[in-house]
Amino acid sequence: MDQQSRNARVILQLKNIAKSFDGVAALKGVSFELREGEVHALVGENGAGKSTLIKTITGAVIPDGGTVEFDGHLLVDHSPAHAKALGIAAIYQQPALFPELTVTENISLGIEKPKSWRRIDWKTRETRATELLHRVGSRIDPALDVQSLSMPEQQLVEIARALGANARVLIMDEPTASLAEEETQNLYRVIDSLKRDGVAIIYISHRLEELEVVADRVTVLRDGAVVETRSMAEVSRSELIRLMVGRELSAVFPKRQVEIGPVVLETRALSSRLNNVENIDFTVRAGEIVGLAGLVGAGRTQLARTIFGLEPADRGEIWLKGRAVVINKPSAAIRHGIAYVPEDRRRHGVVLEMPIDANVTLASLDKLQRRLTFDRASERAIAEKYVRRLSIKAPALFSAVTTLSGGNQQKVALSRWLETRPVLLILDEPTQGIDVGAKAEIHSLMGELAAQGTAIIMISSDLPEILGMSDRIVVMRNGSIAGSFERAEANQQNIMALALGHHQMVA
Repeated sequence: MDQQSRNARVILQLKNIAKSFDGVAALKGVSFELREGEVHALVGENGAGKSTLIKTITGAVIPDGGTVEFDGHLLVDHSPAHAKALGIAAIYQQPALFPELTVTENISLGIEKPKSWRRIDWKTRETRATELLHRVGSRIDPALDVQSLSMPEQQLVEIARALGANARVLIMDEPTASLAEEETQNLYRVIDSLKRDGVAIIYISHRLEELEVVADRVTVLRDGAVVETRSMAEVSRSELIRLMVGRELSAVFPKRQVEIGPVVLETRALSSRLNNVENIDFTVRAGEIVGLAGLVGAGRTQLARTIFGLEPADRGEIWLKGRAVVINKPSAAIRHGIAYVPEDRRRHGVVLEMPIDANVTLASLDKLQRRLTFDRASERAIAEKYVRRLSIKAPALFSAVTTLSGGNQQKVALSRWLETRPVLLILDEPTQGIDVGAKAEIHSLMGELAAQGTAIIMISSDLPEILGMSDRIVVMRNGSIAGSFERAEANQQNIMALALGHHQMVA
């Protein structure tokens, strides 16, 4: 941290913040400060208390004890509206936008003050939205409905909206989780610009390597308490991991060597005009983890949705275990032993309002039907099995999934499909936005499933994950396969060269 950052005025200070939910302590006397013009990273495993601390700052959670000061003034009756008025803005991992409204309308709602009987100047609105989008390096058409945008595009809209609100404190929760490398580098430039303007930024990320680029200081939370606050320049990545998990983490990518079996999935000239997927020929074998790499919009998720029958293929063939099958809807995919854990777990992976046990058994309800009754005891037993197996941290089986951390929500989503005993498991960004401990647990589970003969397709924008976990890497570009690599010959440069359409490989 430079001398200017050390001397900067404290804009936000939390002292001895305590908060419990249903008798479980989420925060235990947490103290935290943020200075003008600094990026203060906040790290910790899922369930460490980061989300509760952020909600305290934004006024969404009222602490049981402790104080919050902003610009030297004690905050009383703090609320989300009060936080917004002060200039505290948060950009969450899951974009909080209105999907049916346009980009312009979403940005305007976030920055305009409500006035009655006022004529709307649509031209000025759109010009302002375009300027803000350009400031974050985006060329999104502001007239588009938000629901037509990808998750990375929605994130950029949220960042643009926060900039338009002239935030003094900006909270970024996993801002690069869905961004490609070029978009990530652009975000770094935006952050540098904000710092020069005196904006204070709380930066939450599980990608520890990027903290070295953007953060001035880092605070580590564990089990609801502050472990340590350090200058980012004075702490190594391995030390951060030790502080976060309370132990040495020897392998984030515990790749197991397993015997690769016969072909489970084969696609032949698989195409979908709706998904912009064209002539996909590839195979996945029993015990094999095939990593699907490529830039955002390359067609990886669209291919997964085609295989799973969400938007069926209109040409080509799908073969499973040597037999041609027709998959025109998800129920057909499930019947044939295909499971799909989608990228956006909150919208498509789990039902947030439902309890854990109901979520876990949602894809295998037929096993629990007993003529005219439903076997609740078996449902609970199944859920208990996966809570133990995947170390899901939750107050009770009947707790709503929305109360869980991101990593635990992902484990619930995985549990649902593991209970179907799939022969092919498709994982779309399986560790996006979860901490290093949970990431290692999911990677270990993938190795365990592969050893049992499950064929796995893993879609990931995290190249270290692709390289660390894949037996073979297939690179997609513009809805088609650009090429593939065996594990031993793959590196980040070669993958990116194919993803960008360059044919010269780097040794």
